[in-house]
Amino acid sequence: MATPNQWFVPPTFHHHQFADARELRQQKQAQGRRISLCIPTFNEAATIGSLLHQIMALRDEVGLVDEIAVVDSGSIDGTRRVAAEAGADVYLAADILPQYGNNPGKGENLWKALYQLRGDLLIFLDGDVTTVHPGYVTGLIGPLLADASVGYVKGCYDRPAAASHATDSADDVDAGGRLTEILARPLLSLWYPQLSWLIQPLAGEFSARRSLLERLAHPVGYGVELAHLLDLTQSHGAEIFAQTDLGRRCHRHRSNRHLGQAAHALLQVLQLRLRRRGILLDQPQEAPMLRQFVRHGGQWQAEELCIVEQERPPLIGIPEYRVRHSPPAENPLSAPLPLAEKE
Repeated sequence: MATPNQWFVPPTFHHHQFADARELRQQKQAQGRRISLCIPTFNEAATIGSLLHQIMALRDEVGLVDEIAVVDSGSIDGTRRVAAEAGADVYLAADILPQYGNNPGKGENLWKALYQLRGDLLIFLDGDVTTVHPGYVTGLIGPLLADASVGYVKGCYDRPAAASHATDSADDVDAGGRLTEILARPLLSLWYPQLSWLIQPLAGEFSARRSLLERLAHPVGYGVELAHLLDLTQSHGAEIFAQTDLGRRCHRHRSNRHLGQAAHALLQVLQLRLRRRGILLDQPQEAPMLRQFVRHGGQWQAEELCIVEQERPPLIGIPEYRVRHSPPAENPLSAPLPLAEKE
């Protein structure tokens, strides 16, 4: 059995290596590629305008990115208005493939963005990040343009606990990423050690080839990035991954209660895939209830949440998708049928 030290180590780049956006544009044109950038949002009016301001020139002046889109879950704080004023193409997730219904959640936005957008190389950024710079985009797309064997690029970065942190001390840069360090990394080390080399496995900043994404199931909520990693590892091996150091990432600080709910969804994603591998027995049939405790009037009260990480099927099996994106995008990697279609 291979030990973690014997697994493939994904190449790690720095965004400075891909700083020449015009050179990247020439590579894109020579390869006949089209690049789409998507930002999934929900109530991000406070940050989306400044984020877009940092990257719009890559579309409007340089021509590296062909479209920049915000796919929104139904914000009530003016997110879509701010994004439109900044020049992004703005879509309401509920309006995309409405015949298939709508679910709240980031994964739902990514699934619908893959249908809506036209690029065969796609970049995704989170909408609450305050430290985005053009290197986020060039650093994520550069490895895909440089090496046809790379299919999926994860961002990695220093993660201070709050956006107000301005130092570079070890305590500062290690203070963020609680869900990664306490849950995701230990679980990957146990069950998917070939992925233990990824510095930020849950990063919302990533790029990928459409020919891979269209064959993946998409959990509608928090588990989508983890599902991508596990399913691609199962079907293609860890050799298709790369990662790029994007510098610093500051974003909205989330409560432990919120992270507990995200962890509940992540565990459902992992459990389903371990069952498919025959490692776990069937889970209990009752709804996956999360019980959390809060104080009200000096008394502890239980709050129960039914968090079901429903999964959207691979888009390649949706007739509307095949019509919209026909002929199928060229796939430089071998692409076996997704796990969901094999069963």
